[in-house]
Amino acid sequence: MAKHADPFNPYPQAGSGFVPAVPSIALLPSPTDELAAAVREGGGVVEPLSDATAGLVLSDAISASAVESVLAEHPGIRWIQLYLAGVDQYDGLMRANHTREWTSGKGAFGQPVGEFALTLTLAIMRGVPAFARARSWGPPLGTSLHGRNVVLVGAGGVGSEILRLLQAFTEHITVVRAHNQPVPGAEKTVTDAGLDEALADADVVILAAALTAGTDHFMDARRLALLKPEAFLINISRGPTVDTDALVQALAAGQLAGAALDVTDPQPLPDGHPLWNEPRALITPHTAETPEMVAPLLAGRVRENVRRFAAGEPLDGLVNVDEGY
Repeated sequence: MAKHADPFNPYPQAGSGFVPAVPSIALLPSPTDELAAAVREGGGVVEPLSDATAGLVLSDAISASAVESVLAEHPGIRWIQLYLAGVDQYDGLMRANHTREWTSGKGAFGQPVGEFALTLTLAIMRGVPAFARARSWGPPLGTSLHGRNVVLVGAGGVGSEILRLLQAFTEHITVVRAHNQPVPGAEKTVTDAGLDEALADADVVILAAALTAGTDHFMDARRLALLKPEAFLINISRGPTVDTDALVQALAAGQLAGAALDVTDPQPLPDGHPLWNEPRALITPHTAETPEMVAPLLAGRVRENVRRFAAGEPLDGLVNVDEGY
């Protein structure tokens, strides 16, 4: 039997089997030419917020409270596309709006972030921070990545790209994920239960996991102490996955060889913070992906999801609200 539209909600939840004619999509805080074109190419129409709005696409940073107000005023919105892969700032809002579809950029930005993770890894291991700070000729230094034991925390889109790139250097890669289903290309796949053992044998630890209750301060003083003095830590996920005070103390004490951080806690890292003067630290301003890199990738995600939304198909990059990513 054919499904009929609800006159009070002409665009039911995606995946329901109902096929809306042309879904009305709002872009906030403002439309961009690239995203507007993506919506049209996906089969939707870009319109201001109204009672007919079925989908909401965030084109830039918007506070959770602002999105909450929009959803309260427009109950017909059934799908929200967040503009980045990390969704922790919207966690409470998503849980309060569990019946709506939430999608993010997860999996879409793997290439630029994976590339930068490798950049940071090679830079910190080969002594680039010391050379960049030097004002006179000094002795050679550096450690090769080839054949090293790497622990990669996170097996999503970014983690998968990092794994692919690392395979050019080493086959000794242990992936840490929520479940122990083997990850193709990894020598080992472990859960939190096997993490401590993996850390003790690691030459490099790369954090590429979403920020959730389970990964908040994931690398604390106890886990940092498990690392060998020759080990390196790279964080391209979220700053709070690392206990910053514990990391400062570990670096100062020579407990690990170095840390490369594209994200910090707090962020931005304040002027005068001890990490700025730590010779074993390489800090970059959350630049694993730039707006110029993200724009076409986000447009591709929006184009595909508008098409799927209009067809009633499962959306790409769907957020598991209960798990927070």
